[in-house]
Amino acid sequence: MAIVGALALAGSVAFVAAPARAAPTGTPNAVVTWNVHAQTAIYEVARQSPTATARSFAMVQGAVYDAVNAIEGTPYEPYLVAPRSRRGDSAAAAVATAAHHVLLSMFPAQAESLRARYDEALAAIPDGRSKRGGIAVGEAAAAAMIAARSDDGAFSDATWKVGTAPGEWRPTPPGFLQVGAWFAFLEPFVIRDPADFRTPGPPALTSAAYARDQNEVKALGSATSTVRTPDQTEAAIWWDDPRLVEWEIKRQLATTHRLTTMQTARMFAMVDVAAADSLIACYQEKWRWSLWRPVTAIPLADTDGNPATAPDPAWTPLRVTAPSTEYPSGHACFTSATTTAMRRFFGRDHLRFSAHSADSGTTRQYDSLSVAMAELMEARIWAGVHYRTAVVDGERLAATVTRDVLGREFGRRNN
Repeated sequence: MAIVGALALAGSVAFVAAPARAAPTGTPNAVVTWNVHAQTAIYEVARQSPTATARSFAMVQGAVYDAVNAIEGTPYEPYLVAPRSRRGDSAAAAVATAAHHVLLSMFPAQAESLRARYDEALAAIPDGRSKRGGIAVGEAAAAAMIAARSDDGAFSDATWKVGTAPGEWRPTPPGFLQVGAWFAFLEPFVIRDPADFRTPGPPALTSAAYARDQNEVKALGSATSTVRTPDQTEAAIWWDDPRLVEWEIKRQLATTHRLTTMQTARMFAMVDVAAADSLIACYQEKWRWSLWRPVTAIPLADTDGNPATAPDPAWTPLRVTAPSTEYPSGHACFTSATTTAMRRFFGRDHLRFSAHSADSGTTRQYDSLSVAMAELMEARIWAGVHYRTAVVDGERLAATVTRDVLGREFGRRNN
């Protein structure tokens, strides 16, 4: 993924964060509002890497979903729990409470700012039984999520396998970091066993397919590429922004389609839980195959045993390479899960949306989920951080995981 944020963990004090953005709306949607607050806490302040944020968003949106679902009379299968509620309980109070309590459990150092947002939300709700009932439902949903994830393996000391033989991963410049391997061993949110979802594996170093992959990224993904177009360069930077554009797209679709509180809570939970489980399966495959990145492989191409590749010791990628193994692509997994879940929710592929990237300074627009997904896959090559096989297999892996997740959770309740 675009884990430039991981490199910023050690030195982002001087960085002035752009605020998380929600699409304009006449009547505030509490789920959208608290998703913005979640982004502020998870990324803008805590600076979690895009991989780590997947777990955090899944926790928040899973709890919000259970809270709203209970308020609405449990029309859908609960994710963890269906707290007891009464007709007229405040959904806004339930959303605010569920999101606030989960965020506070993850970021206790942000207690003051989180409390300010929570107090602001509750102050807009008239006092009385409805408000008290909503708060109680939100508290129960949050407590269930916090308990379920209390010992899930997050932020463990797991490390990537480091090798010196051709094809074996080793830390990459500029930071030469070991980051994110713990996600491979994280307890899934829904799927039974990540090992049930496997990829074919990367092509052999001596194969024609490997040579095609390497020569493609060598030409298109170089920092000094003369064949990559300006639009391709923009797209590579836009998709690589650690303030993931998928977050804004999700909120924009909820707002432009005038989704209800229940619809928004369900869509966000479908997307974020599927994305988290897809990344868990994806990272297990990363750990399993432990393939070197282009920034390592291209300078050492004279060691790979493939006569169709040639070394370039000075080669560098357009974008900073994430501190994780190459195959499969984490960003392809994440975006595939996102688009697959959205397609399932809306029942169609043709959806118009846009998002802004601070890194590229531009806004890009799309008319369908499939077009956006296809561009993301190319963008990882244009960025110089992945081979084509990694993005193709990552997309397929996550689509399969997402279908499994949504086949088990978030469906209509059989009354």
